[in-house]
Amino acid sequence: MITAFGYFFWLMLKITLEYIPLKSDVSFLMIKQTEVSERPEYLYFFYTHVYTSIFVLLSGFLAILRKDFGVRNFHKNAGKIYIFLILLFAAPSGVYMGIFANGDFFSKLSFVILGCLWWFSTYKAFNLAQQKKIKQHKQWMWRSFVLTLSAITLRIWKVIIVYLFHPNPMDVYQIIAWLGWVPNLLLIEYLISKKHL
Repeated sequence: MITAFGYFFWLMLKITLEYIPLKSDVSFLMIKQTEVSERPEYLYFFYTHVYTSIFVLLSGFLAILRKDFGVRNFHKNAGKIYIFLILLFAAPSGVYMGIFANGDFFSKLSFVILGCLWWFSTYKAFNLAQQKKIKQHKQWMWRSFVLTLSAITLRIWKVIIVYLFHPNPMDVYQIIAWLGWVPNLLLIEYLISKKHL
């Protein structure tokens, strides 16, 4: 699990590094020039999302492992970083970006729902931890984390669909908008219902 996560984290880090230094005409932003030119705030939300999400991914994984690695309160502090970044930065900026996502109304709707569920599940995990309801906290953290992993699973599905079916680029967005997170959430709900988590 650690090896697989490490590989995909490295790929996500490489994507993030494409946006350093700040530019408005690189990679994904090349197809978002309408938003960039017409909405001055778009870049602020975009870069907030991109820069915080890579730390969310790492801190979330470290928190999910539930190990302290010989460092006092490591798990607790990793979880705090994860929750803080999502609630204040990554999820709100993700919801904003979802409103202007590529594709039709349904792909935009998917990304907005994803952002809202991401925020809510993370808040629930935080709230339950404060109440010392550890089992429920753990379950909601898993829900939150599989939504975090949608950044990876979305890209995996994109590669698979493009390789197998060669669809129109906008059709791809409409499909992966939902495939990126719905199967993740269904799987974790199944595991929770079977008391594996």
